[in-house]
Amino acid sequence: MNTAPAYGLWLLVLINSAVFIIFAFSFTKPLTKRDWRSFGAFSAFIVALFAEMYGFPLTIYLLSGWLQSRYPGVDFLSHDAGHLLEIMFGWRANPHFGPFHLLSFALVGGGFWLLASAWKVLYAAQTSHTLAVTGPYAHVRHPQYAGFVLIMLGFLVQWPTILTLAMFPVLVLMYVRLARSEEREVAAEFGETYGHYAARVPAFFPWLGTQRHDSAG
Repeated sequence: MNTAPAYGLWLLVLINSAVFIIFAFSFTKPLTKRDWRSFGAFSAFIVALFAEMYGFPLTIYLLSGWLQSRYPGVDFLSHDAGHLLEIMFGWRANPHFGPFHLLSFALVGGGFWLLASAWKVLYAAQTSHTLAVTGPYAHVRHPQYAGFVLIMLGFLVQWPTILTLAMFPVLVLMYVRLARSEEREVAAEFGETYGHYAARVPAFFPWLGTQRHDSAG
């Protein structure tokens, strides 16, 4: 394990935060106040994550006594040791090839793919003043919010911190509330058409197995 200290690198905090925030912005292109609220919350999570990943290891500092007693010989000021799940579950090889890191890549990549796919469908629907029901919208009603949650979950698996763990459920609840508010507006605009769509398509998690069908047709 690389034991070189890897904190106090605030330029890396800035660069990594900017890259992921700009990347997400290019996929979501927020326009409304609701869009900016969801994007702003995601951005705050990203900044908090990279601040601990490269800036100051607050979580490791607060848990240093417990970590050193449970895992003696590990230099928790090294970058590799920041991958706490790999350390805690006994992965002693390069953590970047560990099971949790690979799972993180899948979740983050899937989240960004979902954001990109959903934006294309949503933009076309907004342009034609129709309801978005194809692509990811054929499986979940709020793929963009689901995409944000997948990305945050992926980063939590890769680099868990006390702050981001505390932020995660709060942000998920915020996305649920934003989604409900959005649904009321869309239902007012599209009426029965949206009612039928909402009856057969779940909000955030696709149906397992056979897709549910709207009994009303």
